[in-house]
Amino acid sequence: MKFLITTLLTFCFTCNILAQQDVPEKINDWLREENVPAIGIGLIKGGSLEMARVFGELEAGTPAPDQTIFNVASLTKPIVAVLTLQLVTDGQWDLDEPLARYWTDPDIADDPLTQKLTTRHVLSHQTGFKNWRRMYDDQKLAFEFEPGTKFQYSGEGYEYLRRALKNKFGKTLDQLVADHLFQAYGMEDSRLIWDADMADQPFATGHNVEGVAYETFKRENANAADDLLVSVEDYCRFVMGVMQKEGLSDAVFADMVSPQVQANDRVAFGLGWMIIPDLSDGSYALMHTGGDQGVRAIAILFPQSQDGIVLFTNGDNGVSVMAKVMGAIFEKGGEVLSVLN
Repeated sequence: MKFLITTLLTFCFTCNILAQQDVPEKINDWLREENVPAIGIGLIKGGSLEMARVFGELEAGTPAPDQTIFNVASLTKPIVAVLTLQLVTDGQWDLDEPLARYWTDPDIADDPLTQKLTTRHVLSHQTGFKNWRRMYDDQKLAFEFEPGTKFQYSGEGYEYLRRALKNKFGKTLDQLVADHLFQAYGMEDSRLIWDADMADQPFATGHNVEGVAYETFKRENANAADDLLVSVEDYCRFVMGVMQKEGLSDAVFADMVSPQVQANDRVAFGLGWMIIPDLSDGSYALMHTGGDQGVRAIAILFPQSQDGIVLFTNGDNGVSVMAKVMGAIFEKGGEVLSVLN
């Protein structure tokens, strides 16, 4: 996803896309050129929702409505991170308590490193796990290094946290998120499983590089790292809630946006978010991406100015479309590109 990050972040938030009369037509042209059926675009300015629109089609001849539901892959992780930080704020969870008090995976039950693994390690991707256990030769979970010693992106870490939360609270992740986060943030078009209500929802089916639809995966059990189903307006509501510290104490928010580990020599990871620090005006940005088969998505937040952008696409060529859209509505920001290079 490096190309997505470096390309999209060469632009800085400046203007309303609707003020440029030719841009909507160009967006539809770009979608056709790249074999991407639809793109959801959300813009936040000064803490207010400026735009939440979907361009393109659900299928040939059927325009995609603004409330279209997208699968946004790893943009699930910030949702779970913020849920967990809300529980920390409420005194119901401890970032630095060993997760072994609530869950120990059978694959690593005999490894003493299990006693060192904490929620902080999960949310900052310092668990020592590979992304997924299927990536191990024997497909069994194992530590590649001691938790807390370096960065390694891991969906398995989030799934480990999910199981610990379930054991403590006696609720599934989708129940916890619905009760604590979706309701508080006013997210009515969001879910972690493919429930009965999805039968009546417009859904952006994923497509390959040639524009051929993939078979839709309908998740029956929530995964903490993947497959959030959400409208662009709802994810913007989430972004605005995060920037406004909804359900988060000042201390927990400060911890969330503080670098916990370097992802590379210029960019850090906080709790649930990548951090782009030290912009020339003294500000910073939070970011997360999502990418699966037929899914490309990104969310970028500027907490100090309360600006943000959310982009969802349902095609493997979505990065190209998102880059063009960003170029049409943002001025060039070579500073950010220089940070990421």
